[in-house]
Amino acid sequence: MPYYVYILASRRNGTLYTGSTIDLERRIGEHRSGAGSRFTAQYKVFRLVYVETHDDWEEAHRREHRIKRWRRQWKLNLIEATNPDWHDLMAQEEAGE
Repeated sequence: MPYYVYILASRRNGTLYTGSTIDLERRIGEHRSGAGSRFTAQYKVFRLVYVETHDDWEEAHRREHRIKRWRRQWKLNLIEATNPDWHDLMAQEEAGE
């Protein structure tokens, strides 16, 4: 069963939020509805710009907390390494269904 570590952004180079979940689609839906977290609702952080998959929940949880402690520039570099145009990855997944 996959576990996900993800980064949301308000816009390109905007406010970032890092999280982890077992159900990515549900969790992003919660963020977008305002039920995900007060932070994402307040700062309108809804665009999925980075996601990675892990086989172990503890590994995913450790990775989430490690990324949260990173400097902002490191997070930007991580996002741009796989998503240089900052596309909303959830919108692409929904379009591909």
